[in-house]
Amino acid sequence: MSKGSDRLIYLPLGGAGEIGMNAYVYGYGKPDKERLIVVDLGVTFPDMDGTPGVDLILPDIAWLKERRAQIDGIFITHAHEDHVGAIGHYWDQLGAPVYARPFTANIAKRKMVENGQPEGAVNVVGVYPEVIQCGPLSVSYLPISHSIPESAGLLIDSPDGRILHSGDFKIDLTPGVGDPFDPDLWAEVSKDGVKALVCDSTNVFSDAPGRSEMTIGPAIAEMMKEASGMVVATTFASNIARLKTLALAAVEADRSVVLLGRAMRRMVEAATEVGILTGFPPVVSPEDALQMPRENVMLLVTGSQGERRAASAQLANGNYMGIKLKEGDTFLFSSKTIPGNERGVIRIMNQLSELGVDVIDDAGGKYHVSGHANKPDILALHDIVKPQMVIPMHGEHRHLREHVKLANKHGRTGIVAVNGMMLDLSGNAPTVAEYIETGRTYLDGTAKIGQFDGIVRDRIRMALNGHVVITLIIDENDEPLGDPWVELNGLSEVGGSGAALVDVIEQDLSQFINRANAKTLRDDVKLEKELKSIARRTAQGEIGKKPEVMVIVSRLS
Repeated sequence: MSKGSDRLIYLPLGGAGEIGMNAYVYGYGKPDKERLIVVDLGVTFPDMDGTPGVDLILPDIAWLKERRAQIDGIFITHAHEDHVGAIGHYWDQLGAPVYARPFTANIAKRKMVENGQPEGAVNVVGVYPEVIQCGPLSVSYLPISHSIPESAGLLIDSPDGRILHSGDFKIDLTPGVGDPFDPDLWAEVSKDGVKALVCDSTNVFSDAPGRSEMTIGPAIAEMMKEASGMVVATTFASNIARLKTLALAAVEADRSVVLLGRAMRRMVEAATEVGILTGFPPVVSPEDALQMPRENVMLLVTGSQGERRAASAQLANGNYMGIKLKEGDTFLFSSKTIPGNERGVIRIMNQLSELGVDVIDDAGGKYHVSGHANKPDILALHDIVKPQMVIPMHGEHRHLREHVKLANKHGRTGIVAVNGMMLDLSGNAPTVAEYIETGRTYLDGTAKIGQFDGIVRDRIRMALNGHVVITLIIDENDEPLGDPWVELNGLSEVGGSGAALVDVIEQDLSQFINRANAKTLRDDVKLEKELKSIARRTAQGEIGKKPEVMVIVSRLS
């Protein structure tokens, strides 16, 4: 391709090399002047080890913000948080129209309103053959099965060929709620040639064929019939099909259904509003459930991933909305624990066990099926689409690499493209066009802070090492007004000498101040450096810790 010629690009800003925080960019035009579309704006979730106190983790969209005028549309493939969760936080910085199918649009609009953004920016669209024209690119939604209703892949046509973006998918012909996979539709849109299939890689290491949602209903109903006390079930609130499976199983077991948790109620309401959830049994209030025999109640609750404030955690702590679990009750995790969440889930399981509750996990798939395609189903999509090139996405690096190996093994070109790696798809094989600096943005309370701003790093260091505040007052003559005093946070009160740590540090600081010459006492920078060094050295000697130190020098004028 000659320099300056139009090119077709693909750029992941999130979701490639990780599972979560999906954000992908496609564009066509002259280098750095391309007309762009954004596919998904998702979030990932923090953990206390690496991101303490952070509320959400968002993709870094600095590259997009600089090219705001080039963005013709934002397309949301489905309503999972890792695909739609950042839309309300970022829309005002991008400004392009948002497109989504009705259920996804319902969720997206709620997120816009929650963040003070105009819900009118979200456009409800239909599926193929409806086309949304975005400059040189045209986009259609292709229904596909997943663990949330109205999931879709995208058909993206450009002057240089057709791209199919699978979105999150599984091959399920009987999903219960939502669209069944339609192989004829995907074959139809692929028959004239597909340049690139950008494809979900999540379950590429699973060799068994995927299973349908409809296969687990009977086992869940049998479990609920055999349970003697109250049954509690948790799953992803967005898995509307699973919620219906669980609710219908409860009715079959002569149990009334109670919804606990804001996200659970919101998802059921949204699915009912747009007409995709039908036949869901009537629910009873927690107050009414308290008046019923325990063996006639099934609670459907949030918190399948161990979230500390969700209904599952509250019940495990002993009480939620007046409901208490006790010996003989059963708690079902009808879900897979996302890697990284194991500690929180196990904590809740043990708390429930201490209450005498019988805990059941997904029992090797007996009570849960994945929403993502296993290796045989990924290959099946490859065979239907017959793309010129395969570009794995939605997976950690090992998933992307394995997906490329799978494509190569079956005679197709593939490339591992991680976040920040821009691909040029204009030729007959993908090439790396350039590398974009990318990272993460932390939502910390209401502030958005950069991954490398140092705020979270300092928070971690304080958590690991404790914190010391030193205050020193200097009078008008540049003489100390009394000795420095010290406040400790997160440190042992008594050190190895047997004396109070605060007294030992203050004594060492006072000795330094009393010996300091006039030049040092006039120099705030030098004073701060020396006081910090002494405090850390003393703490190290007394308790084996080098704390973070803040020095406050107040000068009387």
